[in-house]
Amino acid sequence: MAVWEPIDTIAAKVQSGELKAVDLVEKSLGLIAGNESFKAIVATTADRARERAKAIDAKIAAGENAGRLAGVPFIAKDNFLVFGADTTAASNILKGFAAPYQSTVIEKLEAEDAICVAKANLDAFAHGSSTENSDFFTTKNPHDETRVPGGSSGGSAASVALNLAPFALGSDTGGSIRLPASFTGTVGYKPTYGLVSRSGVVAMGSSLDSIGPLASSVEDAALIVDVTAGKDELDSTTIDQDDQGYVVSASSLAGKKIGVIKEYMGDGMQPGVRGCVEAAIEQIKQAGAEVQELSLPSLPLALAVYYIICPAEVSSNLSRYDGQRYGFSYADAKNLDESYTKTREIGFGKEAKRRIMMGTYVLSSGYYDAYYKKAQTVRTKIINDFAKAFESVDFLVGPTAPMTAFKIGENANDPLQMYLTDIMTVAVNMAGVPAISIPCGTAEGLPVGLQLIAPQRADRELLSVARAAEELLT
Repeated sequence: MAVWEPIDTIAAKVQSGELKAVDLVEKSLGLIAGNESFKAIVATTADRARERAKAIDAKIAAGENAGRLAGVPFIAKDNFLVFGADTTAASNILKGFAAPYQSTVIEKLEAEDAICVAKANLDAFAHGSSTENSDFFTTKNPHDETRVPGGSSGGSAASVALNLAPFALGSDTGGSIRLPASFTGTVGYKPTYGLVSRSGVVAMGSSLDSIGPLASSVEDAALIVDVTAGKDELDSTTIDQDDQGYVVSASSLAGKKIGVIKEYMGDGMQPGVRGCVEAAIEQIKQAGAEVQELSLPSLPLALAVYYIICPAEVSSNLSRYDGQRYGFSYADAKNLDESYTKTREIGFGKEAKRRIMMGTYVLSSGYYDAYYKKAQTVRTKIINDFAKAFESVDFLVGPTAPMTAFKIGENANDPLQMYLTDIMTVAVNMAGVPAISIPCGTAEGLPVGLQLIAPQRADRELLSVARAAEELLT
């Protein structure tokens, strides 16, 4: 029997008085305490969660209406500004930082009476694919404790896989929601760029960052997108949500035109992953979808382009952490210059320093045109390739990752191999299109994810077809 019912069912039972928000919070906190060995959680917001639960129960007892997510506990990745616990982005440089305000997404969820119970571990500043870059500890995969859960939203994905809460929030800059969803057998949704506000989320790559949910079903993920989507005056990149919303039923796959991405089905895939993905595509075809292979010629360049553009934006976004206004500050500095250098030397981990150096290099005089400007030109080509593909198909499909979860430490000393983990996810972020990872089987006992991709702003249609695919594959 499932630990949690569907989110809308939980909320309905709280609204009717059948369930109490205080009991749900205690259940979630108990599950967190009972699964500490997986190291998914950085901190709980227990005191504030209990207070909010009591207030929600009192409101319902008084006959007042509760929100659409009444009493539903959730976990936020620790790069979301949240009251009740420090926001560290799993970096030593932000240890002890108490958020002065909450992120827009948290505010929207709380407005519907959801309750944040904890902050999830991540690769520090979301730089990574395994959570091994967390400055605190490595999260373990719930399916095999010797393996990583993916990253950078590894703690969020592990939390859902462990049933610590009905859903968790993640951020996706190059696959950081979808990859851990694939590795942990959960559902991870990356919306159209700008559909969900980034205000109050620690920035990584500002032209790439997307905010989305990790959940145990497409139905639950869609509900969270529905609550969190839409314009926000605090984030000028946000776009209007679909008038019909995102709570969708499964659409018929009959007649849907689906393109299999040729570049994602080539060499380099683990045989077990290939078998699961090909079997899933065959089932989709048997359900009546018109399946054809499509080529996006620029995709082999996507990873190289991403690791120029993303570090450039990282180096800019991390320049604010200088020890002068908030976070860690080197106490024994003899002058301002030493304060800057020592604070950043001690406070940043290896991967943050690596990306700062890469980004500063490609933006520097004499190299800007050779690297950054050229990368942006190829990014436009990637965007155009996606647009051209969607002229002939409704959706694109392929694996989320070429492999299942790898061993902890296996790629820790090989940054290039670690970066290759994102080879099938980064192009989506550069094109700004929505994508989802849903479970499609196991290879040698480890989960495999199927990635479905849609045109910009076609989030409603993508969630609907993902529900249909999910029903087929589970």
